[in-house]
Amino acid sequence: MNVKDSFPAVIPIGQTLLNAGLIGHDQLRIALHEQSHKRQPLGQLCVEMGFISEAMLRDALSKRLGRQAVELSGIVVDAATLALVPEALARRYNVLPAFLDEAAATLTVAMSNPHDLVALDALAAHCGSALRLVPALAAESEIREAIDRHYGYRLAIDDILQELETAATPSVAYGAHERGHPVMRLVDALLVDAVKATASDIHFEPEPGFLRIRYRIDGLLQQVRSLHLGHWAAMAVRIKVMAGLNIAEARAPQDGRVSLTVAGRAVDFRVSTLPTLHGENVVLRVLDRRRGIVPLSQIGFCPERMASVERMLARPEGLILVTGPTGSGKTTTLYGMLDHLDDEAVNIMTLEDPVEIPVARIRQTAINESARIGFATGVRALLRQDPDIILIGEIRDTETAEMAIRAAMTGHRVLATLHTNSALGALSRLADLGVRPAMLAGNLSGIIAQRLVRRLCPECRRLAPASDGECHRLGLPDGAGGDGLILAHAQGCPACGERGYRGRLPIFEVLEVDSALDERLAAGASPAEIAQAARSVGFLGLGEDGRRKVQARHTSPEELFRVLGPLAPPQAIRGCDE
Repeated sequence: MNVKDSFPAVIPIGQTLLNAGLIGHDQLRIALHEQSHKRQPLGQLCVEMGFISEAMLRDALSKRLGRQAVELSGIVVDAATLALVPEALARRYNVLPAFLDEAAATLTVAMSNPHDLVALDALAAHCGSALRLVPALAAESEIREAIDRHYGYRLAIDDILQELETAATPSVAYGAHERGHPVMRLVDALLVDAVKATASDIHFEPEPGFLRIRYRIDGLLQQVRSLHLGHWAAMAVRIKVMAGLNIAEARAPQDGRVSLTVAGRAVDFRVSTLPTLHGENVVLRVLDRRRGIVPLSQIGFCPERMASVERMLARPEGLILVTGPTGSGKTTTLYGMLDHLDDEAVNIMTLEDPVEIPVARIRQTAINESARIGFATGVRALLRQDPDIILIGEIRDTETAEMAIRAAMTGHRVLATLHTNSALGALSRLADLGVRPAMLAGNLSGIIAQRLVRRLCPECRRLAPASDGECHRLGLPDGAGGDGLILAHAQGCPACGERGYRGRLPIFEVLEVDSALDERLAAGASPAEIAQAARSVGFLGLGEDGRRKVQARHTSPEELFRVLGPLAPPQAIRGCDE
């Protein structure tokens, strides 16, 4: 067993607190005097005398010792991790197993003293040599409370349901948010389960006699549980308390947000409630910060389209639109672009609803209608903040569209999303919003449309010759299957949860607006004329990009048909060889 080694050289905690401005010289002198009588750690004495809080001491010790600090009040520990350390051992040494990383074979353990070699040796002897212990700093009282909260209760979903169903009294909303309540543990366990299943959304849907729970995994909803409807009122109260919503309001929609540490990583849950015929419907959008920003080079553009996007981003001003339905990966693409542009020399500002990925150095603002911060008014405010690059979360109305164009006209690079079905469709949508083509000419750098298709599981995908029917639906010439075209299909295995797919990949169409297209926009050309001009310079449609991904066996023809339907015959394509 290897324990995190090479403890750093440290300075006295009193000097650390003094240097940080948390205590004064007089308070340090008083604490040192008390320590000479009580023989207690100086930091703990400062907490007892009210000079600092335990959270302040924890953060100061974290910096002093060079150790990770964890706030246990916002952590949900799953049952498998807790099982690694018996309750008696956890209470004896006041430690809590916080996160198990199976891939790295590490167990993060919350401790008030990460240098307690006796505790670390005892844990190492119990866990064996297969795991490496990583001490993390936590407040002593928080560890005790977390031990009380997690141990002594069965945290597996089936065990909690059995406890609820065998209880002498049915579940009630009152007290559902109190520590140890079965409903509180059930909601926590479902959140952990959803994060581990890589779900993007959690749906709680009341029906006349039961509660349906569904996860959206890789873009598709699948039912995971059916619970007795009697539990739902208490579960809804628990979710509302976590999200800071009004628990007494069930007749109007509400929106909130929850931030937790689940399975060792920070996860945000965006909560939406909606009254329906059979009760409140609640949907939680899972915003896993671990996924973070995907570099632009890894998003999935083929080399030719990547070169187009880089040329669009290299322009010192202009509007770049990213289009597609909800959940098509637009935010991932936009943040990949921001990451590509981010530099000490530029000021990047965003206006989002809500801010999904916090990024250092980028100034991010969330839409707040109650504070009169909408997209249009927000863009006006951003323009007074000396920005170089502006991200607008969504163009929803005429005023926002006009502000985005004006920002591009005044020398700013503007990135924004627009809900349309295709890149060319964005032009019609802007016209519907009242944006004149003459305003776009010279100010529109390009448009990217995208969709997400499920990626075939590499462990179990099945290869088979393409049939004539598949070739026809793919828009390939009849008999192309006889030319040795081999396609891949989903099969299912334990690695992918028997779904046949694991993860998703994007398909794109990229419309780069060059001088020729600018002239047509200025002349008021029809969408058909603009489409013809774009294809003459190698414009690649969604279907054409998807077809190539099927031929490369990254996804199945069935999945592509599900997302796009049957494809038209291929156009002449320049570049983009897989």
